[in-house]
Amino acid sequence: MRHVVLHALADGLAPAEVYRRISDFRRYPDYSDTFREVRVEPPLPDGSTVSDWTVEFRGGLMRWRERDTYAPETYSLTFEQLSGDFQTFEGSWRCEPSDGGTLVVFTAAFDLGIPSLAEILDPVAESTVRDNIARVLRGLADAEVIDDHAAAARS
Repeated sequence: MRHVVLHALADGLAPAEVYRRISDFRRYPDYSDTFREVRVEPPLPDGSTVSDWTVEFRGGLMRWRERDTYAPETYSLTFEQLSGDFQTFEGSWRCEPSDGGTLVVFTAAFDLGIPSLAEILDPVAESTVRDNIARVLRGLADAEVIDDHAAAARS
């Protein structure tokens, strides 16, 4: 499984505001052309939502459906693919105070489920995830990536 971790700093914005912006998935296509469409269904009784994503990848489209679970009291949320083109796709967002701004931590773990092409496709998918999240953070919160690394761990 491939892992991506990205840290970004949104100067001058409180964690609650950055969290509110990050949680607005419908706006992601405004900040990266790679996000073709994001549809979010009305909240479920437990407050989570189900969202449908269509994203460009290597000249084609990847689609998935995920459950998004919100924790506004800790300014964090998690997501987990329910169905779609990944074999596995899950992760989280966390916002915490940092020197007059907000530190945003994005994590994701994914498996495309194509072992024979993993050496070729996984690094491209990893780079695409990092680049798109960085663009979204710049657009939503004028946040700049301060630490961007990925660990390729296979399990």
